Amino acid sequence: MNLGLEGKVAVITGGSDGIGKAAALSLSREGARVAVAARDQGRLDDAVSEISSQTENPVIGVSTDVTDESQVTRMVDTVVGTWGGIDILVNNAGTSASGKFEDISIDTWKSDIQLKVYGAIYCCRAALPHLKKSGAGRIINLTTWGGKATPGGTMPTSLSRAAGISLTKAMSKDYAADGILVNTVCVGVIKSGQTQRIFEAQREANPSLTEDDFNDRIGGMVPLGRIGESEEVGDVIAFLASERASYVTGAAINIDGGLSPVV
Repeated sequence: MNLGLEGKVAVITGGSDGIGKAAALSLSREGARVAVAARDQGRLDDAVSEISSQTENPVIGVSTDVTDESQVTRMVDTVVGTWGGIDILVNNAGTSASGKFEDISIDTWKSDIQLKVYGAIYCCRAALPHLKKSGAGRIINLTTWGGKATPGGTMPTSLSRAAGISLTKAMSKDYAADGILVNTVCVGVIKSGQTQRIFEAQREANPSLTEDDFNDRIGGMVPLGRIGESEEVGDVIAFLASERASYVTGAAINIDGGLSPVV
C-alpha cells in the first residue's frame, strides 16, 4: 500500500530506540524525511545510521531534551532549516514510572508530567505553525491504555497519559479546520528500551531470570499471548501519518494485544 508519505517531513521524539525508532523506520520506508530527537547524540547517531542504511532516505538526529522548551524550539528550527517545514510530529518521548499514590515523591510527579505532558505541549507549540502551513499536518501522541482505564499502582504514568489523551482530543477539534489530524496510539506491553530496562532490573533481583521467561510471563497476561513488537506500533503510526488516514482524527487507538478492558 502506498501511504503517500514520499517527501513528507516527520519529527519523532524519543526516536533513538524502541517505538520511536520503529516509527522512524516505518516512515522512512514510506519515503518520508525523518528527524529523530532524543537526549543522547551517540544513540541518535546509531539510530540514524541504522535507519538510513535500510531505507536510503534522508534521516537526521537532533539532540534534544523535550523538557526544555528552548531545546525543543532549536530542534524544530533545525528541522525546518534543513527541509523547509514539518508535516508530521510524533510525540513519543517518555518513561514508564508506576507506583501507589502515597509512594510517589513530588519530584517524581513533577519529572513525569514535565517529560510526558509538557514535552508534548512544547513540541506541539513549536511545530504548530509549520503543521498549519503543511495543509496536511499530523500529530500522533504516544500514550497507554491505562490513560483510559487506570489500574491501581500505575501513577504517575496513568495520569500523565490520560492528559495526553485529553490533549489529543482537544487539539483534534481546535485544528481540524487547519487540516491537522491529531490522534493517539495507546500502547500496552511492547518490546522496547523500557521493557528491556524492566527486565534488567528484575534480573538483578533474580539472577536466574531469563529474557524468554520474562517475555513469557508478561506476554501471558495479554489475550494474544505475547508481548508486542515495536514495529507493530511503528506501522500504525505511519498509517495515521498518511493520506490513507485522512478521515481519522481525535481517535485513541489501542495497540495492546487486547489487554485494555475498554475500547
